[in-house]
Amino acid sequence: MNTDPARQFEDALASQIQRVRDEAEISPPDRARAVALARQALSAGVGSKTIPLLAALNRKLPVDTEIVTLHGVALRLEQKLVEAAEVFAAAQGAGSDDPVVLQGLAQTRYELGLPAATLFAEVQRVNPGNLDILRNRAAAMAAEGDRAGAMELLLAALGTNPGWLDGHKVLTSLRWTGGDRHGFASSYADAARVEPGNAAVWLAWFSAVAQTHDWEQVRAILAEAEAHLGITAAILSAQLFTACEGDDPVRAEALLAKTAHITGDTINLCRIRHALRQDRFEAARDLIQPQLGGASAGLFWPYASLAWRLLNDARAQWLDRPEVTIQSRTIGLNVAEMAELGEILRALHSMEQPYAEQTVRGGTQTDRSIMLRHEPILQRTRTAWLEAIAANIAGLPAPELGHPFLREARSQLLLGGSWSVRLRAAGHNVPHTHPIGWMSSSLYVAIPDAAARGPAPAGHITFGTPPPELGLELAPYCSIAPEPGLVVTFPSAMWHAVEPFAAGERLMIALDIRPPQF
Repeated sequence: MNTDPARQFEDALASQIQRVRDEAEISPPDRARAVALARQALSAGVGSKTIPLLAALNRKLPVDTEIVTLHGVALRLEQKLVEAAEVFAAAQGAGSDDPVVLQGLAQTRYELGLPAATLFAEVQRVNPGNLDILRNRAAAMAAEGDRAGAMELLLAALGTNPGWLDGHKVLTSLRWTGGDRHGFASSYADAARVEPGNAAVWLAWFSAVAQTHDWEQVRAILAEAEAHLGITAAILSAQLFTACEGDDPVRAEALLAKTAHITGDTINLCRIRHALRQDRFEAARDLIQPQLGGASAGLFWPYASLAWRLLNDARAQWLDRPEVTIQSRTIGLNVAEMAELGEILRALHSMEQPYAEQTVRGGTQTDRSIMLRHEPILQRTRTAWLEAIAANIAGLPAPELGHPFLREARSQLLLGGSWSVRLRAAGHNVPHTHPIGWMSSSLYVAIPDAAARGPAPAGHITFGTPPPELGLELAPYCSIAPEPGLVVTFPSAMWHAVEPFAAGERLMIALDIRPPQF
């Protein structure tokens, strides 16, 4: 008798698949058992194993909303968006008018880069009070070129829902990326005056403006917030952040004492970054150490690297190991495919400027996850790129217990995000990390020739350089000269940057691989 729970689960799935395939019609009890097993698989995080069962059920019951939804969800979890859209569309074509199915189709088409605004509008007519649907409709409208209509839709909703933070965030992003550097956050200001006691609105307004480093306006927002709300832990934390990042070390010292009782990731990062700025490397190390075992460890490993390097601690080499964790190889695409890829990417760079929170300077960055889109060349690129990444993963050192990058599970390659960056003359990326990823990768599509970009390391990707605002004297580990078709992989927690170059176009795609699961 097999007592292995995983094997028993797989046997149960196989039995259900065979039963569904064999029966001419699915009885209600069999349907209920199959659906319960599929839900169990999804809850256990093994959605890929339930896809064949749900596909078999879906063929027999094409307008069963629950089965269609579960099938679509399972495919989406495996990032098979083309197949998920086909499942939702087939149900609609077979006569399903359920808004859940329509919403699944709309959301999946939007993520694929296909028109979806009209579908979201249909869903919204059934659920007129659902602000999440309205937000997604506005995002789809903007993606399809109707930015003015999207902003008008959001403004109307915010007029009756001034505390709707998601609406403010989308509207603010549309305004900023459309080139509005002054009035981009005005909806927050209007809402704060309508609901002056709403702390969440004040703090969201503060965060939106702080991302632009307009410290004078940030201080004015916090002063006004304090006048309405009094001194709260959140306002003290925001004031500390402003003092640290706005280069006011004397005020930062005073606020560090006032905020000693406050906990949280943001304030811990403030303390660590301030200690590094003040050359208190031992203090920074001691602040970092307790954070490395928590749920937010990805935020703190990059700072552990800096503190350990500055203290000549051997753990820096144990953590980073650039000689083996940074790898490169050529992707399996020919010259014509690379040219086609470049044309697709250029058409997607429609913003006037990148999102305020992004690290791009002198260029633009695309929205949504670009490698999940529907275009065949992007689908082929994704397959070839993941093959290159898998080959690099196979070349990594053996797993090590406790290491954030050299973990045991390495087989599941799901994207945590993907985007394209297009830089022009003097364009660059400031040093940064990708806290939500495990492994990150760059794929270079078009590069200025050596004469145009200037002497090395112009246009290179560099590793190990700390953010300049910390004032730390640490040389980069290395730099890599980009070439069309080159794939570079590296730990998401490693500091990296793009060096400025003199002239030309530097076009690339980047992605993060999610932390693999066992």
